[in-house]
Amino acid sequence: MRIMTFISDKGEQHVGLLRGEQILDLSLWLSQGADQSGSSLDMLHLIEMGDAGLDMCREALTDSDERLNASNVLVPLELSKLLAPVPRPRKNVMCLGRNYAEHRAESMRAWNEPTTPRPEYPIFFTKAPTAVAAPYADLPFDFKISEQLDWEVALGIVIGKPGKNIKQEDAFDHVFGYVVVNDISVRDVQRRHGNQYFKGKSFDNSCPFGPWIVTRDEIPDPTNLQLWTRVNGEEKQHGNTKSMYDAIPAIIASLSEGMTIEPGDLVATGTPEGVGMGRTPQEWLRPDDIIECEVERVGKIRNRIVGD
Repeated sequence: MRIMTFISDKGEQHVGLLRGEQILDLSLWLSQGADQSGSSLDMLHLIEMGDAGLDMCREALTDSDERLNASNVLVPLELSKLLAPVPRPRKNVMCLGRNYAEHRAESMRAWNEPTTPRPEYPIFFTKAPTAVAAPYADLPFDFKISEQLDWEVALGIVIGKPGKNIKQEDAFDHVFGYVVVNDISVRDVQRRHGNQYFKGKSFDNSCPFGPWIVTRDEIPDPTNLQLWTRVNGEEKQHGNTKSMYDAIPAIIASLSEGMTIEPGDLVATGTPEGVGMGRTPQEWLRPDDIIECEVERVGKIRNRIVGD
C-alpha cells in the first residue's frame, strides 16, 4: 500500500491511500462509517495503530467502486496537494553519514581528509523537524547565507513499532514502510561548525520526503533498490542500496542501543556517490533548479529551488 498525507479541498490535512490514479481519502471514508475518528486521523495516529491500522487501510481499498464513488471519497491525485507523509515528526530526522563506500571516498577527497579505515560503527547525524518539506513543493533558500547547496538522495525508513536495544534479526518488525528522502545539505555551513553536521543539514526546507509511505510488505527485500538524483533532467547520482556499509537491520540495531525509536520516526539510510560537493568542479544548486530524487519501487519526489 501507498499511504500519504495530502491537503483536502477544504484545506485540511487528510490521510489518503493511492488507488490507481486516485487518492482514497481515508479520513473522509472513516468519518462516514461507524468509526467517527476520521476527522482526527493523522499519519502518526495511523502508524501507532499498528496492524489494526493497516487492516483498516486494506478494508478501505477493497471497498467497492460503487460505494466509494457514492461516498465521494475518491479524489484526483494532484501531486501539488501532497505533504510530507509525516508532516511534523516527533523528533529529529535521523540520518546515516557516509554509508556508501564511494560517497565516503568522494567526501574525504572534497574535504582533503586523509584516507582512513572505515569506522567500526555507523555515523549518525540528525536534521531538525523544521527541515521537513513536501515532496513536490518549491523550496525557498536564502543564498545570502551560502551558495553551497547540495543534493543527496536516500532511502528513508519510517518506524512503525517502538523499541529499544533491538536485535538485527528483529529489525524489520519495527519498520512501517519506506520513503524517498532528499537530504539537502549546505556544505560550508556543515563544515564550519567543527564538522558537526546538524546546522548545515537543518536549514528550513532541507528535507523533502515522500511522496508516500510504501508499506513494508510491498518491498520485502530493500537491499537491492536503485536510487537516482537528477538536476534539471541530468543524472547526478545513480546507486544501489546493496552498496550500503550498514544495511537496515544493522542501522536499526545500532540506533536503538540505549535509545527508544518511536512510531513515525524517519531514518535516512545514506546517499551514494555523485553529490555536488564531490564533483570536479564542484556543483551547487541555484534558484529555479529542479531536483528529482527517486528510489526504485518507492517513488519519486521533485522540488524546485527558489531564492528566499
